[in-house]
Amino acid sequence: MKFNGNLFWFLTAFYFVDSAGYAIWYYNTNGGYEPIGTAAIAMLGFMCAFLAFYIKKTHASQGPVPEDSLTANIEDGDSEIGYFAPWSWWPFFLGLFASMAFAALAVGWWLFFIAFPLCLVALIGFVYERSRGQNAH
Repeated sequence: MKFNGNLFWFLTAFYFVDSAGYAIWYYNTNGGYEPIGTAAIAMLGFMCAFLAFYIKKTHASQGPVPEDSLTANIEDGDSEIGYFAPWSWWPFFLGLFASMAFAALAVGWWLFFIAFPLCLVALIGFVYERSRGQNAH
């Protein structure tokens, strides 16, 4: 994480210098100012600064992680991610209906009114699948 934080601080400086260089290059080439490209590249610098600050802050509060150690093994970084229900069809249907709701942006709003209730049913089924029937705990 320490390396990643330093990398994003480097990218922050790079994008700000690149933004200034782009503005100067465009002015010398076309004789005017182009705000969209300059602002877009500068926004990349701000986004990298946000990421660098977050990663450095997380590293300071979390301490060293196995990725920072040269003597760490692969299994040192292993941890339990979570418990997932075996043989569950709910994630499939949730993805299917959510993609249908998203496709409504291109197809038409009538598809959203069909897909959204189905998406809610799939979400409720996915959340509560371990709380009913044979699998209740």
